[in-house]
Amino acid sequence: MAETDLRDAGAPAPEPVRHLTPATSGAAAGLSRRRWLTLLVLGVLLCLSCLASLFLGSRSLGFEDVLKALGGDTSSPAYLIIWEQRVPRTILGVLCGAALAAAGSLIQTLTRNPLAEPGLLGVNAGAAVTVVLAVILFGPLPILPLALAAFIGAVVAVVAVFTLGGLTGQSMARFVLAGVALAAALSALNQALLLANQTAYNEFRFWAAGSLEGRGTDILLPIALLVIPALLLGFALVPSLKALSVGAETATSLGVSLVQIHLLTLTAVCLLAAAATAAIGPITFVGLAVPFVVRALVGNHVGWVTLASVLAGPTWLLASDIFARTFTAPTEIQVGIVTTLLGGPLFIALMVRRKVEQL
Repeated sequence: MAETDLRDAGAPAPEPVRHLTPATSGAAAGLSRRRWLTLLVLGVLLCLSCLASLFLGSRSLGFEDVLKALGGDTSSPAYLIIWEQRVPRTILGVLCGAALAAAGSLIQTLTRNPLAEPGLLGVNAGAAVTVVLAVILFGPLPILPLALAAFIGAVVAVVAVFTLGGLTGQSMARFVLAGVALAAALSALNQALLLANQTAYNEFRFWAAGSLEGRGTDILLPIALLVIPALLLGFALVPSLKALSVGAETATSLGVSLVQIHLLTLTAVCLLAAAATAAIGPITFVGLAVPFVVRALVGNHVGWVTLASVLAGPTWLLASDIFARTFTAPTEIQVGIVTTLLGGPLFIALMVRRKVEQL
């Protein structure tokens, strides 16, 4: 059949080739340069934050003593403090900051809501309930058993949200409502348990504030084994999420399975948020604000936002932890309090100056 006959039969005509104008090409090049510059600056800031986390703390250490300790000099008075406290604390801050920020970027893209955060999945509420139950049943526990209990609770909560939400791949509204409802119910249950048990209340109030203090090397490997594969999964889903951000019909036409991309993305978010919450407690601001701020710098491309968030999240968490350690030295403030107190005004200012756009 001739080409003209195909068009007459209703076949879609091929789209005309769009040529980039000099202005469009220049704008794209400028955006690309800004993105790479943003990554470079964030990478430098992350390195500086890691160094500052090693050299600064609630206990004053000499610069030369820290260098000797980092070089492996066991005779240095700073050796134990550096390798048993500050190095694990810094690594954990990098892992958890990256996990929370990446989880926020992914859930905001999936829900197409720039003010969404991982708590929508019931992660924090589920983790809180199992932490309280563990203390009630077994008494005060070290951080590793508490982290295990928190992770189990977070995963159970997300599975319950999956079941109640009836995710169909067409709309996230029912799923988000299920998460909000379950989180509210679990929070009420948690308050009832705390009021009935003073020991659980005393233990929980420190965990709930969020802190990097007292975390040793024993917790690093389990958290890394959860966070790193989940980050890789999140980045592998970027092309599908980019297609989904254009629209469900467009994504389907490109061969994207809506149910599959939703399930895989939520699995990555669950692992990231649950691991971080289990390790350092519920810290909500990083997952909410970091992707929002980064998006103002690199645009709405989910790949760039997630990559920049992985650098910016640890930077913000470590900077807050350094402030928490040094502001009231030799005592410390919980880092979850600092991230909110320091970041809240900045986030509000950005929201006032910049229109909150739908993703």
